[in-house]
Amino acid sequence: MNTTTLKGRWNELKGKLKQQYAELTDDDLMYEEGKDDELYGRLQTKLGKTKDEVTKIIADL
Repeated sequence: MNTTTLKGRWNELKGKLKQQYAELTDDDLMYEEGKDDELYGRLQTKLGKTKDEVTKIIADL
């Protein structure tokens, strides 16, 4: 999933991620333009997954 797609679907994805991974907070899911690498890093750390795994999780939502 590319950055443009991620930005466009972010509010929907945020809700689904919080439903699937209750340990995620609004602060964890804060997304600002140009901060996609930081977001992926935060999700990797919080979920204990690789960037590829996080990318797949988001793509599958």
